[in-house]
Amino acid sequence: MARWECEACGYVYDPVVGDPDNDIEPGTAFEELPDDWVCPECGVGKEYFRQLRP
Repeated sequence: MARWECEACGYVYDPVVGDPDNDIEPGTAFEELPDDWVCPECGVGKEYFRQLRP
């Protein structure tokens, strides 16, 4: 699964880890995150994330 980086702050969403602080289970692909999910570091929406190359 691809990792995604927040263009605003550099936070990297890793689907292997998920986002346990926001009840996102490990193994959750970025595309499966809820529409209202925001960056846990700076609060911007998913539209500010870009997929990282492997």
